[in-house]
Amino acid sequence: MMMDTQDNYHLAAQEDRCSPRTKITIPAQLRASGGRAFQTVVHDLSISGFSASAISRMHLGQVCWITLPGLESLQAEVVWWENSIVGCAFMELLSPIVHDNILQQYSPSTVYRSTI
Repeated sequence: MMMDTQDNYHLAAQEDRCSPRTKITIPAQLRASGGRAFQTVVHDLSISGFSASAISRMHLGQVCWITLPGLESLQAEVVWWENSIVGCAFMELLSPIVHDNILQQYSPSTVYRSTI
């Protein structure tokens, strides 16, 4: 049975759903295909995807781009939307090094530490 690249992507993303998801708060921009970019907050992040705030409804299978601070836009696909939160799977898995750098930069223990 032959599978195209898109099928391989979906299988890889689905198999990787068990990858650790880290609760985090990262300001970002999200743009749905054919739409305008809007400010959002990424609530969790893994090498295979993310969840973020999305006031406007986004639809299953919709292509979108997330722009995290200091990174180029990353293409993703909507896998769920509920109560103004969207869950997306990256089209290409995020590099573990990039993932770890983002988590380190936005870790609550380093970002929100009181200076008092």
